[in-house]
Formats: sequence, C-alpha cells, structure tokens
Amino acid sequence: MPVNASRRSALKTLALLGSAGAASLLLPGCWKKEEEGAARAAAAPAVVKSAGDPVVAFKYPDNPAFDLIYLAESLGYFEGTRARPKYVGKIAAPQIIPLVGTGEIDFGMRMVPLVISAIASGLDLKVVSAGGKTLEEAPHMKYFVRKDSAIRTPKDLEGKTIGFNSFGACAEFVTKTYLRQHGVDVNRINWLVVPDNQSEQTLATGNIDLAIIHPPHSGGAEHNPALLRLWSDYDLDRGLGGMAPYSAHGQFIREHPEATRDVVEAIARAANWVNANPEGARRITAQRIGMDLKNVERYAYVENLVISEPPIQYYIDILENEGKIPRGKVKVKDVYTNEFNPFAGLPA
Repeated sequence: MPVNASRRSALKTLALLGSAGAASLLLPGCWKKEEEGAARAAAAPAVVKSAGDPVVAFKYPDNPAFDLIYLAESLGYFEGTRARPKYVGKIAAPQIIPLVGTGEIDFGMRMVPLVISAIASGLDLKVVSAGGKTLEEAPHMKYFVRKDSAIRTPKDLEGKTIGFNSFGACAEFVTKTYLRQHGVDVNRINWLVVPDNQSEQTLATGNIDLAIIHPPHSGGAEHNPALLRLWSDYDLDRGLGGMAPYSAHGQFIREHPEATRDVVEAIARAANWVNANPEGARRITAQRIGMDLKNVERYAYVENLVISEPPIQYYIDILENEGKIPRGKVKVKDVYTNEFNPFAGLPA
C-alpha cells in the first residue's frame, strides 16, 4: 500500500521521539542476575560485530505489548551486534504488516495470514523468525464474556458482537473456522475491531458481547470478577494457528543480511529466556508498559524461534478456502526463511 509523504514525515518524527525514550528502558541493578541467567538460557553465543562494522538501526513499533524486541533490548542481547531497535512510536496492529511490506518499518510481529495476504498482494516482506506457541497454560489469545451474559456455546454468538484486534489475522480466521465447525453462521455475527488494551473495558461496559484478547492484556480480563473466560485458542485448534512470527522488509534483508541475522538471534535468545524465566519476563513487561504485574500475561515461544511449515500451510489453506487469495498463488516457501536463524539445524 502506498504511503504518502506526510506519513513518512510523521514516522520520522516518531522515530526521534522513540529513540529519545529508549534510555528510560534500562533495568535496575536487581535484574543483573536474571541477565546472567538469560545468557545461559540461549543455546548459541551472540554474534559480536567486527571492528568498524556499522550498527544498523532498524525501525520498529513502540507498542504496549509483550514483545521479544523489547525484551531482547532489556536483556542486553543487542549489545555487541550490528543491530539496534529504533522505535517509531505506536502503530495500530492492522497497519504493522502493510508498513513492513512497504519499508516504512523494517520488522514487525503479526500473524501469518496477514503476511501471506501481503505477499499475495505484491508487498516485499518475509517471515524471518517464528514467534509464540500456544500452550494450555499460556495460550495466544483468550475468549471472554460477561458473567451475566447467556453466551456459553458457539451457537449463542449468532446475532451478537465480537470484539477482536484486527481483520485478517488469527482472531478472525481461527475463530470463524471454529464457529463453522460448530454450525454457526458467522455472517450473523457483528465483528468489531477493538484494540487488545481496550477490549476488557469495552466488554465490561456492554459494548461488545465477546472479547478476544491477547497477552499481556488478557490478564486484566482474567482478574475482572464481572467477566468469564469461555475458551482459549488452545481449546479451538490446539495452537496450530497461534504462531505470531517476526517479519522483515525484503529490501532491509537484502541490504543488511548480517543485521537481520543479529536481530533474529537476539530475539531467539530472548524467547529461550522467556520460556526459562516466565516470571522475569512478566516483570520486565509490566515495568515497560506500566501495567499492574498481576494482570500481565505472557507468551510461550517456539524453541529457538525456528520456523516450521505446518502453521503457515494452515493459514494458506484458510485464506484459499475463504477466497482471500487465489489457490496456488502463495506457496509455503514464499512466506518464510530460516536462513538468518543461527539455531536452525541445531538440536532443539
């Protein structure tokens, strides 16, 4: 999608603001032991840049999220590498992948179907790293209703309003697939886009009937006595649709392959650390985005962030069945590469 000059100017301004705020993310001394433990949690050493190698500042959203870029920076995993995040302010979830595809930002974390659709439309991007994995105790997204609601089964949702964070991603396609499997006419549901950090309140005030919420913000709904969790995506598809990978702009990859490798390695190390230190990850996230720790929920991550093909094929099949992309236009190999992941090919 074309981006006009005013958009570029705004992003440059936000980038300056984001870099000015980066210094505020330094962790207090009490994190030192966790940082040392983090280094041991990763299975491969960091890549140290050679003398004279340029450090590449990659453009990235500064969103209130549980995110490996932020965690890797907090843990010091970009130190000694050829890459540094340059935050460009908050970017609405539906805009992240289109902006990666046009190069307005260099990396973005969003669901596979958005990347597939972007590639089908001719945008220049590639999945370079796996992301979250759904566990029963750490799902990718949760489904909430009000306790005083009569909604308890999929069929009860006909005629109701579902709030979710964007069209074209997991919340839409995983949910519609599940509802159809249970005989629900999804065309009789009103689908309303509501950001994750607003969904709990929107549901509690009765403006939607069901909210689909991702971590860390799903924790607030879990602790809200007026709300009830019905399902998680683990209940719907055992997590097949729950991988939220990291994608990069094609030109950035081609011009900065070593920096791309350093970004992928840094977030893979951070992912391994999160899996080994879930409470520490929650604390860092709570501090960073100003949330009450008890409400911060975390993700689990694919080991070493090595990409596998089934989650990608899952969404290619869905998009073809939904008529969103022509059959055969996008192949699995068009969507991803493990070329920049130093853990690929190593024992898990």
